Amino acid sequence: MIKVQNLSRRFGEFLAVAPTDLHIHKQKTTVIMGGSGSGKTTLLRLLSGLEQASTGHIWFDNDSDLTCMAARHLYALRLRMGMVFQYSALLNSLNVYENVSFPLHEHTNLDESLIRTMVTMKLEQVGMRGFEHLMPSELSGGMAKRVAFARALITDPELVFFDEPTSGLDPIAAAVVTRLIQQLTVKTKMTSVVVTHDVAAGLAIADWVILLWQGRVIAEGTAEHIANSSDARVQQFIQGKPDGPIPFSRSDTPYLETLMQVDSHG
Repeated sequence: MIKVQNLSRRFGEFLAVAPTDLHIHKQKTTVIMGGSGSGKTTLLRLLSGLEQASTGHIWFDNDSDLTCMAARHLYALRLRMGMVFQYSALLNSLNVYENVSFPLHEHTNLDESLIRTMVTMKLEQVGMRGFEHLMPSELSGGMAKRVAFARALITDPELVFFDEPTSGLDPIAAAVVTRLIQQLTVKTKMTSVVVTHDVAAGLAIADWVILLWQGRVIAEGTAEHIANSSDARVQQFIQGKPDGPIPFSRSDTPYLETLMQVDSHG
């Protein structure tokens, strides 16, 4: 579905995503994992065309290069994609029905009766039928995620991106959302790209795992391959160990050296 060549993103002197090559396989779930600040969300934004790459190419369905595409073509291509944002990103002034139907009202001329039927079907898929009248402020975190999922699915996209879908959810709600991703990927034959730091959820649903550290891919493969990796950095992350080759601090300069420089300038 997506082929990436020499893709990178730099913000000033900070290299958020180092040059990398990747493949996102059709009708499979690819899980991108890594600690905070590892470049997961930046990579997701690059793959979806929400962020401009510093170098490289992103080939969508072996046809279109997102990195050099005209804006109107990119907007058209996004109709084949869905996005579930980390904090759901529901429109606070619209109720559940209006949020889910929003993409259809914006991009189609469908009759309202057909739109209502489609919204009902998508809400049923995510277990939220009957809550159409509720406002986002009246939803729990898990309910809001499921509504966002229904909105992402309403145009029957070929590819759906999930940014931290279980973030901030209790274990039961997280398990429900994780199972929904897994089931709907299979049933609708869509391609899913999931960014998460939830190791258990990520490994449970992944057909393919990409593990990032400081913007670089340090491992990729099946969930079993990642779980049995001999790389100490991989094992530190998946076991959640505080000590290991992955340091807590991202600074390149020694702490004492920085303090001495501050003191000398003072």
